[in-house]
Amino acid sequence: MSARSKARKRALDVLYESEVRGLPVGGTLADRVADNDPPVNEFTVALVGGVSEHIDSIDELLSTHSVGWSLDRMPAVDRNILRIGVYELLFDEQVPDVVAVSEAVAMARDLSTDESPAFVNGLLARLLQLKPTLGV
Repeated sequence: MSARSKARKRALDVLYESEVRGLPVGGTLADRVADNDPPVNEFTVALVGGVSEHIDSIDELLSTHSVGWSLDRMPAVDRNILRIGVYELLFDEQVPDVVAVSEAVAMARDLSTDESPAFVNGLLARLLQLKPTLGV
């Protein structure tokens, strides 16, 4: 697993933990950085910070373009994988679009249900298709 893939997984851990604990998006980041066990690298901090900064837009896009699934009905792992994927796809110009989608699908394959990779791939592919018209 590449260093960036590990950083994405760590960002997912932080986002998921924050949600489960009822804290704001990324609310556990400062604690995880302070604990440094396992270490939290700069890319993880950037991902969590980016998702947190754009959470309203990200969740609106997910809600609008997810067919048959409200944001609340999505498994928490999928929801946070998608948040990272949308952030990288639409707001982080350093990450190629295909990498953002591929990494999100890989996390879903490794960490969620059997149906999750197809769901994540389909939703992110739709947003990629619409990217030029989204105005974000």
